[in-house]
Amino acid sequence: NYESLNAEISRINPVEILLAEDSKYQIENTLIAQCARPQWHFDSQTASHAINKLFGTKDLSGFGCENLPLAIGAAGCLINYLQETQRSSLQHLQGIQTLNLQTTLYIDSITRRNLEIDSSTQGESTFSLVNVLDHTRTALGSRCLKRWLRQPLRDQKQLEQRLNAIDSLIENNHYTNIQESIQDINDIERITARISLGSARPRDLDSLRQSLIKIPTIKTTLPQSDDYLNILQTQLSPLSELLELINKSIIEDPPALIRDGGMLAKGYDDELDELKAIRNDSQSYLNDLEKRERERTGVNNLKVAYNRVHGFYIEISKAQNITIPDDYIRRQTLKTAERYVTPELKTYEDKVLSAKERALAREKALYAELLIKMHAYIGELQKTAEAIAIIDTLSCFAEQAVNLNYVRPKFSQQSIVDIKQGRHPIVEQTATAEFIANDVLIDPQQRLLLITGPNMGGKSTYMRQTALIVLLATVGCYVPAAEATIGTLDRIFTRIGAADDLSTGRSTFMVEMTEAANILNNATPQSLILMDEIGRGTSTFDGLALAYSFAEYIATKTRALCLFATHYFELTSLEDKDIGVKNLHVAAIEHKDEIIFLYTIKPGPANQSYGLQVAKLAGVPKSIIQKAQQQLILLEQQNFTVSEHPQKSLFEQIPAATTIDQQALQE
Repeated sequence: NYESLNAEISRINPVEILLAEDSKYQIENTLIAQCARPQWHFDSQTASHAINKLFGTKDLSGFGCENLPLAIGAAGCLINYLQETQRSSLQHLQGIQTLNLQTTLYIDSITRRNLEIDSSTQGESTFSLVNVLDHTRTALGSRCLKRWLRQPLRDQKQLEQRLNAIDSLIENNHYTNIQESIQDINDIERITARISLGSARPRDLDSLRQSLIKIPTIKTTLPQSDDYLNILQTQLSPLSELLELINKSIIEDPPALIRDGGMLAKGYDDELDELKAIRNDSQSYLNDLEKRERERTGVNNLKVAYNRVHGFYIEISKAQNITIPDDYIRRQTLKTAERYVTPELKTYEDKVLSAKERALAREKALYAELLIKMHAYIGELQKTAEAIAIIDTLSCFAEQAVNLNYVRPKFSQQSIVDIKQGRHPIVEQTATAEFIANDVLIDPQQRLLLITGPNMGGKSTYMRQTALIVLLATVGCYVPAAEATIGTLDRIFTRIGAADDLSTGRSTFMVEMTEAANILNNATPQSLILMDEIGRGTSTFDGLALAYSFAEYIATKTRALCLFATHYFELTSLEDKDIGVKNLHVAAIEHKDEIIFLYTIKPGPANQSYGLQVAKLAGVPKSIIQKAQQQLILLEQQNFTVSEHPQKSLFEQIPAATTIDQQALQE
C-alpha cells in the first residue's frame, strides 16, 4: 500500500525515483527528483532477462524474488536506466537482496520525523539522534550507522551478536585502538563503484592504495574474543595483488584529472616510457642545436625555443647584420626579431609533438585497461568495505556507550517495554541543566499509560525517549538508561504535533485524524504507540469524545503498548475500567503564583493543568491572564467537568462569584 511505500521511501531517502509514465503515484517529498520511464521497462519478463544477464544467472530463485513480479519489474527498470545513463560496466552490482519487513521494526515517515532520528522537526541535523551517535571515523561507518537506524531489527539473535561485539570492544578500551587504525581509511565503497563504472580518477586509486596499506593493522587490532568480530576480521582482505598493481602503475601523488596524463608510473609500460623520453629529452636537444647554430651563424644571442602556437623556432635579432643560411625558413616576423625553422628542426618538432600526442593517448588507454583489470577485485573490495563499515559503527557504539553512560539492553519474548531511569538521548546532550531520568513499564497488564500534566512538563520528552530507547536497542546499540528490557515489537507509531498540510488542502485536525486512523488500522498487540494530545484540533467535547474512544479502543481492541498523553482529565477514569490503563502524571508545583516543573513521572492523574501559569511563562499579557482566570471560574461553576474524578480547581483561594474584585486579582 501507499503508506508502506511512503515509509520505505522515507527510510531510503533516495535522490531520484523512477516512475512508469502512466503512474498516478504522488511522491510526498518534493525534493526527490522524478524520472518517467516507459511502461514496458517495468515488464517482469523483460526485467528477469536483464537481471539474469547482468549477474550471469539462469533464474532468480537464488535471489528469493522469483515470485515477486512487481519487484522484478522495478529492478529491471533500474538496471536498464543505469546501463543507459552510465554506459559502462555495472560489475560492482553483485546481486539483489529481498527485504523482508517481517524481520525489521517498521517505522513510518511520520514517526521518523517525530522522533528526530535524522533531523529535528525544524529540519536541523544538529539536534538529531544521528548527530548524537555518529562519531564514526570513516564515511563507510557513517553510512552504515544511518542505515542501521533506518532499518532496526526484530531478530534478537542478530542484535545480541552486535551487542556482544560492543562488549568486546569496550573491554580494555579496544575501540580506541581500532578507531585510530581506521580513521584514515578512505571511501572504498564509492571508489569501487567508480572503478566498475570506469570513472575512477588517479587520486581515487591513490586513496585506495593508502587504505589497503592499513588493512593488516586493522586485522591485528581487532580483539579475538568475539565470534562476530572474528568473522569481520576474515572478511577484511589485504588485497596484496591489487595493492601491488596500484604501486606498479600509479605514481605517488598523481594528478587529479586524466586529461593531461602524468599518472602512470615509470616502468609500467615500455612504449609509454619511450614516448615520454622523447618528449622529455627535447630540452637537451634544443640546447645542443642552439650551440651548433650559434657557431654556424656567429650570432651569440641566437635562441632556439618553443611555444604552443608556432612550435619550435630559431630566433635572431634584427640588429644582427648577418647572411641568413639558405636552409632557414622564415616562420614569424617580430618587431625586433625574426623567427626561423630548419628542415632538421621541423623534423624533430614533428617527432616530439607526435610523441607527446601518442604518449597521452597511450597513457589514457593504459589507464582504462588498468581499471578493467581491477574489476577482478571488486567483490573482495566490497566485502572489505562492508567489514570496515561495521567495525567502525560498532566501535562508535562502544565509544558512545562509555562516554554517554549507556547500558546494554536486554530482550524478552514478551510484548514489554521496561526501562529504569531512562533518558532522552538528544535532550540529554543539548540541555543545559541535568536531565531528570524516569522509569517506564508497559506490559500486557498495563498496556496503556495515560499521562496527564502541564505543557512543558516533559510529557512529550518522556514519550519520545521511550521510543528512542526501543529504537537504539533494536539497532544493537547500548541505551541511555540504568536498565532496559525490550520485548518483541513490530512497529512504532507516533501521533505528536500537527500543522495544516496546505499542499493537499488538509486542516490541522484532518492531518491529526488521518494519522490517528493509520495507527488504529495498522497497529497490532506487538506495536508501540505514542499519542500526544489527540483531539485538540476540534471543539472541546468533540475532542474529548474522540480521545476517550481512541484510548479505550487501543486498550481493548488493538491491545498495543501505548503512551497516551492528554489534557482531557476525563480520560483518567479509564483506569477504573480494568482494561489495562494506568494513570501517570508529570509532577509540577506552584510557588508564589509561579509554576516549577519537576520533570518527574509519578503514578496517578494530575490534579492541576497549570494552563494559565504556562501562558504567563510564555509572556501572555497580565490583563489576558486575569480575564482567563475570571472565565475559568465561570466555566467551573457551570460544571463542565464530566469526569467521575473532578479536577481540582486551580483557584480555590478565589471565592466563586460572577463578579471579581479587580483589586483583589491584582494583589
